[in-house]
Amino acid sequence: ENACHNQTTTTKMKPLSSLFLPLCLFLSLFFHGPKGQNLIQNTCKSCSKDDPNIKYDFCTSSLQAAPASQCAILRGLGMISIRLIRYNVTDTRCHVKILLKDKKLDPYVKSCLSDCLELYSDAIPSIKLAMKSYNSKKYYDANIQISSVMDAATTCEDGFKDKDGGVSPLTKLNENTFQLSAMALSLMNLIKNNSNNTNG
Repeated sequence: ENACHNQTTTTKMKPLSSLFLPLCLFLSLFFHGPKGQNLIQNTCKSCSKDDPNIKYDFCTSSLQAAPASQCAILRGLGMISIRLIRYNVTDTRCHVKILLKDKKLDPYVKSCLSDCLELYSDAIPSIKLAMKSYNSKKYYDANIQISSVMDAATTCEDGFKDKDGGVSPLTKLNENTFQLSAMALSLMNLIKNNSNNTNG
């Protein structure tokens, strides 16, 4: 890979058209709040309440940092959450490749990192498929594809712990992948439950 994505550098973008405003106004009234940001807060409250794996602060900060999130409808937040998984998976794979270049690596750690590289390499097409499935409202398929990415993060992390005293250099990245995936699954569940109130 020539470059690594860096989701921390994303900046908030204002809507380019006033056409977005009536929709934001409707959603603000629907969620009893003055700004689109309240949709994120309410959504993250629901997600963190439904799934103990989702931390409210992580959910809000992740979604708020994404471009166009302030004026997204619920279904838009769902797509944003899947995009965040894709960025994180790509970043993690890139980071693993960099770590593997260290010639002083412990053989066991190197073996685990090689496994993680394979897992995250397989996760990239899975998350791309999940985006297509989500766009087509094939939520069942998207659920399976995102769940496979969650499994990849867990399997990668657990590999380091198979050896006594083993420490993973990817814990934070694996946790982010897992939690972003849990957020996307929870959001899809909310979207299905609120399908009468939202439009794609």
